Amino acid sequence: MARRKHQEEEANHEAWAIPYGDLVTLLLAFFVVMYAISSVDEGKYRVLSDSLVEAFGTPGQLEPIQVGDPGVVAPPSDADVPRSLAPIDIRPGLLDEGPQALDRAASGLFEERGDEDLQGLLDEIAEVAAEIESAMAPMIEDGQVDVTRDTYWLEIEITSQLLFPSGEATLNPDAEPVLEDIAGVLAPRAARIHVEGHTDNVPITTAVYPSNWELSAARAATVVRMFEQQGMDPADMVALGHGEYRPVADNETAAGRAENRRVAIVVLPGAPPREDGQREPEQLRAVPSP
Repeated sequence: MARRKHQEEEANHEAWAIPYGDLVTLLLAFFVVMYAISSVDEGKYRVLSDSLVEAFGTPGQLEPIQVGDPGVVAPPSDADVPRSLAPIDIRPGLLDEGPQALDRAASGLFEERGDEDLQGLLDEIAEVAAEIESAMAPMIEDGQVDVTRDTYWLEIEITSQLLFPSGEATLNPDAEPVLEDIAGVLAPRAARIHVEGHTDNVPITTAVYPSNWELSAARAATVVRMFEQQGMDPADMVALGHGEYRPVADNETAAGRAENRRVAIVVLPGAPPREDGQREPEQLRAVPSP
């Protein structure tokens, strides 16, 4: 009998390459899918969404499912009712530039006034501005007083150098006639007065004024007290201290710091006092001017 010779099969040392290739392919597919998910094409997504809506449902907004008795309809709450601004009735011709509708709607100050009353108010602001500019003409030319007239209020800015010694809230003797002249113009008129004190950003630490807050408020209160002594109604006046936080110039220079040290007298003629505090000059001035 012939002896068969069995030839041993050679071992395959490259069998690992097949599962490795499959693994790499799967990883590549995985990262491609992840990239596709992270980068959504808005246009294609909208097309897909519209196609799905068209294929599986009716377009339009779905009606909510009613729970409970369908015959009982609960009234909408205040949170569910959309709020909108009341329509603004613009009446031109009050002044050449005209009143700004946004200011009137936002301030709520002139809602009950007619054209004649509003025209009288605006004329009074112009009249007060002219009298103040006439009385303060030399100091306006020197840059110590600045008078600004907006549509509904008047602002008189006086440098602290004219009014007070450095770091103090006691009036200079030369400042008293200035404030007396301003009070003489404002006292006979019905008006709301806000006196605002401002400082530069140089820190102050004294026994009387630990910071610029106290100094600016004390200076405003000093002016208000002076106006009261001149016969102005204290119930129509407010003293405010803004410290260093409302600069009008750069505090990096001496000239800028001098400009920031000031007292602003804001006048709103014809506005009666309001107990709710909703019609103050400060709130009206928060509305951006045109």
